[in-house]
Amino acid sequence: MRFAVRVRPGARRDAVGGRWDGGSVPALRISVAAAAVEGKANEAVRRLVAEAFGVRVRRVRIVAGERNRNKVVELDPAPADAASRLATLLGPQDPD
Repeated sequence: MRFAVRVRPGARRDAVGGRWDGGSVPALRISVAAAAVEGKANEAVRRLVAEAFGVRVRRVRIVAGERNRNKVVELDPAPADAASRLATLLGPQDPD
């Protein structure tokens, strides 16, 4: 399973949740306290996604955007309830 994330490095605290609609597809918001230096923020993103989906960190991979705030993350294998967890984390969609 692959999905888009929007990362905010250097945040006050780590957090996962919310929808970012600034790209071509809605992305899951992730805030990490780690700075975007030497891959520290990317490792924090992997750890937070693993916790949010109940998988091991080694099952989470950043497949696009390693040097960008907009990333594509892959869960392999994804848990059976991954789609519903993602929908919950994204939150309600804004009405048109």
